[in-house]
Amino acid sequence: MSVKNKIFDNLKTILYALIIAVFIRSIFIQPFYIPSSSMEPNLLVGDRLFVTKYSYGYSKHSFPFSPNIFDGRILYNQPKRGDVIVFKTPSDNRTDYIKRLIGLPGDSIQFIDGNLYINNNQIINTIIKKNDKLFCGKQSIKVKTFEEKLPDGKKYFASYRIDISFKNSDKYLVPKEHYFFLGDNRDCSKDSRFLSDVGYVHKDNLVGKAQFLFFSTDRRKGSIIQFWKWSEIIRFNRFFKKIK
Repeated sequence: MSVKNKIFDNLKTILYALIIAVFIRSIFIQPFYIPSSSMEPNLLVGDRLFVTKYSYGYSKHSFPFSPNIFDGRILYNQPKRGDVIVFKTPSDNRTDYIKRLIGLPGDSIQFIDGNLYINNNQIINTIIKKNDKLFCGKQSIKVKTFEEKLPDGKKYFASYRIDISFKNSDKYLVPKEHYFFLGDNRDCSKDSRFLSDVGYVHKDNLVGKAQFLFFSTDRRKGSIIQFWKWSEIIRFNRFFKKIK
């Protein structure tokens, strides 16, 4: 075989591999990296997770670079309250955010005296830790961590700052075909409470459902290339952990 033919065959193999990778990434499953502390204590900075693209059907945002190949959403399945979801922010339709779905279309959401209300009913919460520590960016903050229970029985941990917390809000009324998201690290999350930045998220902006972690590193303790510190840097206990 000539050198020219070998180069052609190699290029053809690479092209096929890229096509297969894009197909899998677009249709089935996609890896994501957690860059911020807005979902602590459940998702940590440095977590790598898999998101299933088929869970809620497909829109243009299901594909790399969000090409305008069709309008709306096909094979649509409505997400469930409490799902942890990756979506494109409405402000630019480009940036990926990951938050917890709290409000469905037609719901009312409100904070009163630090308690979360859905459709005028207070969400049940049970104190887990009265003096916990989480990160907010590079800052360590003291929080109270609760187990919150949504109306359908979904349970998860949510944390609120001890010193300065989001206490009261106007009533948010979720529009038709839109969703309301919150970060689990409630006082360190830019989410649907901030209407000019995130606000209500249209169903077409949903990317997929976060399913499980496959890898996790603590970059505050060093770089992954420092193999002699892997016992400190790599969070082995988080491998293949299901996301609740």
